[in-house]
Amino acid sequence: MAVEPPYLYPDYVGTRLRAPAKPLVRLPAGSHDFPAPMFPRDVGPAEFDLTRQHAGEPLGERIIVSGRVLDSDGRPIRNTVVELWQANAAGRYLDQEDQHPAPLDPNFSGAGRCITDEDGRYRFVTIKPGAYPWKNHHNAWRPAHIHFSLFGQHFRSRLVTQMYFPGDPLMARDPILQSVPDQRGRERLISRWDPETTVPEWALGYQWDIVLRGREATPFEEEHG
Repeated sequence: MAVEPPYLYPDYVGTRLRAPAKPLVRLPAGSHDFPAPMFPRDVGPAEFDLTRQHAGEPLGERIIVSGRVLDSDGRPIRNTVVELWQANAAGRYLDQEDQHPAPLDPNFSGAGRCITDEDGRYRFVTIKPGAYPWKNHHNAWRPAHIHFSLFGQHFRSRLVTQMYFPGDPLMARDPILQSVPDQRGRERLISRWDPETTVPEWALGYQWDIVLRGREATPFEEEHG
């Protein structure tokens, strides 16, 4: 069963314009087997905590998102940069293109980075994002989600994907998530509530592992546009 979403998925309207109209060009084997790029600056110690990037604390439900980055054999991917970006608690991005009538939060920029440790673990403190309208179809709303970007150890292991939250009723109507053809693949995009990560009286914790390559890989998801 295929795991990756097809280039053309008609229910996801954006793919009708972006899907390739001609056969893809296959590159020679090994042509993109080179190390992941170096980043121009170090990751700061506070970049993992999106609630401490401004003078005040952002509005919304504080959450902790953590997990492991693994390869297809279950080995940890160490010392790799994990980036995330997301909407605020009202479902609004700090982006000039996002003009839907929800408030911006002056204490929340919605982006962070961290580096995995020796066990491949990452950890972010953030605010649970809100749902938002996106005009794909009548009364279309995107479920709460967080975007992730990882490079891994090689350029070809680059992954841009999205993490969803358990129990969200909007997932069943979201064509981006539903474009993943395998039910198990869709399930790998959904985090799980974790009582061990949850900090009493402070923040709910969610666990989400990311597999960069192989049969158990986390499905790639294109951004809507």
